[in-house]
Amino acid sequence: MPTGKQIRAGRVLAGWDADDLAKRVGMSRVSIQNIERGDARPKPETMEKIVRAFSDVGIEFTENEGVRRRPEGVEIFDGVDRYQEFYDYIYTHLKRFGGDVCCSIYDETLTAKYRHNPEVHRDRMKDLVDRGDVTFRVLTTKSDFIQHGYAQFKWQPHQHATPTGFYAFGDCLALMSFVKENAPYVIVIQSAPLAEGYRQGFNFAWEAASAPPQNNTGSS
Repeated sequence: MPTGKQIRAGRVLAGWDADDLAKRVGMSRVSIQNIERGDARPKPETMEKIVRAFSDVGIEFTENEGVRRRPEGVEIFDGVDRYQEFYDYIYTHLKRFGGDVCCSIYDETLTAKYRHNPEVHRDRMKDLVDRGDVTFRVLTTKSDFIQHGYAQFKWQPHQHATPTGFYAFGDCLALMSFVKENAPYVIVIQSAPLAEGYRQGFNFAWEAASAPPQNNTGSS
């Protein structure tokens, strides 16, 4: 967990005053200042909120009391084995930072088709949602619409049929394709502006979407 000095340095890097950080984590200005001076020992969940607030704007804490802007990068998950690693990547990110996961895909069943152990995926994602700081929303046209105990679904009946989709979570955008010879093919881009742009588009489509159909196929 970061020290008070790191938190203060992170604020400077983000261009925030104590009030800005306080509003983002639901605390008072005085409480933030006490933490930064070392006059208070916050609970672990409070520190997690502070770390997540900085992570949301691309700032991370490093060893030796360092602080930096997170480097934007690209990682490719190509093929079935790497596809499992992609979901490990999502799980690790959410376990550390929490947040809202937005998934938009025409055929939602494709996301599970290539997983080795879909039950393990469902169980650990449900554990994150039950923790209280993670949400999943899936916008799709074709699906069995089984909730699995963790995801909210909405239906886009007139979406163009295409074997692609995306996830937006935290400062990451994952673009998925299921048409390559060595499918699935996933590109994860660490870019807060890109993730936020896709998230805003998702939210607009989410508001216009419908409740899942009763026939449990959803294809139009």
